[in-house]
Amino acid sequence: MTIVPAHGGVEAPMSDRLVGFVGLLREHGIHAGPSETVDAAATIVALGTADARVLRSGLAACLLRRNGQRTVFDQLFDLYFLDGTRPVAAAGADADPLRERVIAALIQGADTAELAREALNTFGAYGGAGESAGRVTSASGAGWSSYLTMKSLRPDEISEQVAQTMGGTGQFDAAVHTIEARRRVERFRTEVQAEARLRSAQLRGTDYIARRGVESGADSTDFLGAREQDLAEMRRLVHPLARKLATRLAVRRKKAVRGQIDLRRTLRRSMATGGVPIDPVLRARRHGRPDLVVLADVSGSVTGFAEFTLQLVQALQDQFSKVRSFGFVDVCAEITGYFTPGEPPPAGFAREIVRDAGVARFGSSNYGEAFQGFVDHYLDALGPRTCVLILGDARTNRTDPNLAALQAMTERAKAVYWLNPEPSRSWSTGDSAAHVYTDIVTMHECRTVRQLAEVIGRLLPA
Repeated sequence: MTIVPAHGGVEAPMSDRLVGFVGLLREHGIHAGPSETVDAAATIVALGTADARVLRSGLAACLLRRNGQRTVFDQLFDLYFLDGTRPVAAAGADADPLRERVIAALIQGADTAELAREALNTFGAYGGAGESAGRVTSASGAGWSSYLTMKSLRPDEISEQVAQTMGGTGQFDAAVHTIEARRRVERFRTEVQAEARLRSAQLRGTDYIARRGVESGADSTDFLGAREQDLAEMRRLVHPLARKLATRLAVRRKKAVRGQIDLRRTLRRSMATGGVPIDPVLRARRHGRPDLVVLADVSGSVTGFAEFTLQLVQALQDQFSKVRSFGFVDVCAEITGYFTPGEPPPAGFAREIVRDAGVARFGSSNYGEAFQGFVDHYLDALGPRTCVLILGDARTNRTDPNLAALQAMTERAKAVYWLNPEPSRSWSTGDSAAHVYTDIVTMHECRTVRQLAEVIGRLLPA
């Protein structure tokens, strides 16, 4: 593909296109400032626009700051700098020959960009998109669908055939080939999605698709709506995020270690000089790190949020003198033993906890029963240096919220915070008891990785 005019029209100055591109990045949460934009302009001058892949890498190096942003960047770059073909859809074609060609290309590890365009052209048009694209017109009910394309090609079957054809014997070889086959199929799917966005932009305009048709990055994806691949990407953010939060906590601890001004001793010392100048005397601050207790709802509705947050807390455990974790569905049980210091837990470990840790009796969330179980059996885990994090959506299935048990926890601990993956506008709807729990504890909306990082970085004690 080549670099072309951004909106399919008259060639715009590259500087204007870069400024517009950076503006879209900001709208999607990628905060590139003036200095990064100047660096990106210098990169365009140095690299030129002949090779889109080289230019993409150069601009990404200048404009991205955090993990988890590259996916959004790539989608916007394609829309703003690449050209899409304008084919006429070939409806009703047989998928089998094309599927065989895709399988052969994936086995060889060959470039599949042209096959992705052909597949989308054959199976992805709907609402007259193929005819409209040929005339470069707009149709509100027309478009190109990567979902329809991949559904016709049956990617699970392709992945299985690729893995089987790659050869090898033994269980280990089979597992490796399966992982590699899925990776190649996902790369092909990404190419189909990119081509679909380009063609849809021709129908509806680049700005429209850039604002409505670009998938959020891993750090901006809602926990409750995340797919399995989204959760996998989120897990890759845990340790970089933990290092960042650990550094922030260490700086706060260093600043706080001197303690507060002791007014009486300061006045006594300054009497020798008549109070001029004042020589402040600071109270000695007790050294030591606080304790942390995590109480997590691990039921199906909030599993992804609970898994990520528990994994993040475990990665931060060096910042605390002791970390204890408890899980519940309708029974509270300690799950600290499911985490090994320095080792990330396996994907889907919440299901193992539900199955083996004794956190569920009937299978539906019951916060009142869980809180009572914690008070009855684990209240000694709380003390004057303990911070408690409660993770859950506060949906009690219309059972008793048991405010007395939560009150007993807050009276014993130094601080109790509730992290809720639902939007705050939903806290008083349906069977949610969030609105009554907020009378006792402070509840924080944590729908995304970004929100969670901000809240934890602000709340965790130094």
